[in-house]
Amino acid sequence: MSNRSAQLDKLAWYANRLKTMSLPEINYRLNTAARKKYERWQKVGYFPKLSRPAYPSPILSIPELTAPFETKEYHIFGRHLRIDQPIDWHLDVVSGGRFPLDYSYSIDTRTEQHGIVKGTWEVNRLQFLTHICLQYRYSGEQQYLQQFMDIVRSWKEANPYLQGVNWYSNIEVNLRIITWFLCWEILDATERCQTDQAFKKFTDELWLPLIYLHGQHADKHPSKFSSSNNHLIAEASGLFIAGAYWNFPKSGKWVRKAQRILEREIQLQHSPNGINREEASEYIQFITDFFLIAYIVGQRTGHPFSDAYRQMMQKIFEYIYHLMGQSGRVPYYGDDDDGHTFVLAHGEAENNFRSLLATGAFLFQDPQLKAKAGAFGLKNEILFGPEGKAAYDNLPEREARPESRLYPEEGHFLIKNGRQGRETYLHIDTAPLGYLSIAAHGHADALSFFLDIDGLPYIADAGTYTYHSEPEWRAYFKGTLAHNTIRVDEQDQAANAGPCLWVDHYQPVLAAFDDDEEKTVVKGSHSGYARLGVTHTREYEYRKGDDIIIIRDYLEADGRHVYEIPFHLHPEIRAERGPGNTFTLSHPQGRTVKLRLDDSLQPQLIRGSESPILGWHSPSFLQKEPTTAIYSRLEKEGSFQLTTIIEPQNK
Repeated sequence: MSNRSAQLDKLAWYANRLKTMSLPEINYRLNTAARKKYERWQKVGYFPKLSRPAYPSPILSIPELTAPFETKEYHIFGRHLRIDQPIDWHLDVVSGGRFPLDYSYSIDTRTEQHGIVKGTWEVNRLQFLTHICLQYRYSGEQQYLQQFMDIVRSWKEANPYLQGVNWYSNIEVNLRIITWFLCWEILDATERCQTDQAFKKFTDELWLPLIYLHGQHADKHPSKFSSSNNHLIAEASGLFIAGAYWNFPKSGKWVRKAQRILEREIQLQHSPNGINREEASEYIQFITDFFLIAYIVGQRTGHPFSDAYRQMMQKIFEYIYHLMGQSGRVPYYGDDDDGHTFVLAHGEAENNFRSLLATGAFLFQDPQLKAKAGAFGLKNEILFGPEGKAAYDNLPEREARPESRLYPEEGHFLIKNGRQGRETYLHIDTAPLGYLSIAAHGHADALSFFLDIDGLPYIADAGTYTYHSEPEWRAYFKGTLAHNTIRVDEQDQAANAGPCLWVDHYQPVLAAFDDDEEKTVVKGSHSGYARLGVTHTREYEYRKGDDIIIIRDYLEADGRHVYEIPFHLHPEIRAERGPGNTFTLSHPQGRTVKLRLDDSLQPQLIRGSESPILGWHSPSFLQKEPTTAIYSRLEKEGSFQLTTIIEPQNK
């Protein structure tokens, strides 16, 4: 891309961003820009001094393990991270690019000029430190404590205040606070300062002031207005923990401010049924942990949260339970960047949704949540101690049976049916694009669906892949063509104005839904193509006794238009074409599914195409792999109807 093109794209982004702002937000942004200009000349390099130690009392319970806590390899987005040698804190481990040690807010993070910023930020969350602390706790070997101190010292020296990209985003600042809170507890740092003078010197002169600096930054740089999504939750959670746990000079102010935000945002950012409004399923576990860790710290430091806060947490856990299939898999919708609020056994694959269900089962003494949770796990043992594990183990055992949940107000229909270990799981989306005016992490997926059979994904969401790198790939993965719905005239259902910015949002309409003993019917439409003179209405009919899904698409249009109808298969699914427009979808460990498309279509099997981009799946952030898309393209005049039939087979 030429410099002129890059400048035009940048100007277009600013123009579109302004469209999403109210006048009060514009005024706030101007004042923020002025404050940052002041900070550039007055605050760069600042490091606080504490007149007295802010030692807290321990509030968690670190369990005794029967086996050594073994070393694991550390990976960032599938790339190996070496922590046994000096870490370059400004390196993007994905692309190999390096961000400059310039004033933080002058650094370009929205393009690949210096690299992929997520590849740098993920390392700088320092979440591998909890694992090093656990290694020290269970081995007693001084090398691990020394390694922890060396890494924290290295980070502080390489990241003077407001220099470099690692002070750019406030969510990253607060994630480090939460990591350090866990490290403090695992190390039993307050007690260790009484017996280890070298550690006390490190703590008093470097670590505690560094935590305090992070708290000061978190307090001064909150997300507001159209940016008040999961970032604001993270910022308030970190600030609350910094204030409630450590006895800092500004602790009282921080606690009051952060608790007020958390109490408000847990209600605003969730529906009355506990469904997160960002429309990104993987973000649910990320966000819930922010609310959870603050709740626990508040409860144990004399700053309890309200009954309304606790009740909403219960609703969130209940939604997770219903969103999850019997196998423990929570399917994709919306963005996913592999984010976790905290990590303990780094490198081990953990289903944090199941861990959260174990948390909810204990907190609310709910055996039903336990049915899908599995083991209590190290995370919950640390948070709730042996008493929590005993209470969890004593909950009655129940079977998790397929159970539909229909959320018409939120636009999520979780249709499940099955017996004798089998489960058909159809998720239908008639939800809004996303949260607030930018809908940052929503995808243009109105009227789309996914289908799991017996806990295995068959027809799936394509995933996310990237945010601020490779803009053509970002546009694809969040765009309409990457979802199991219909795209018109090669345009998304909303206007893609940037990597995490939508304008001209569509409005979904739930036309009808019905659920009885024989069938479930959901019918919806959206306004995304009104500008083109097209209305797409889709009706899903699930026949329970026959285990058959019938999809009817109604296209009302003036003039001639191009329609694209994709069905995205999970990479493990093999598609074989039969007579006419019939396809057999098979999984190596599962049943077959028959897919019959409308006779008017001329479908193709497309896999791993780059021009145009189609037939890709992103299993994890910054990773993608080819998959099969059953794709039809139809040019047609006027209004018409399409019928699709999906039938899981018994064998």
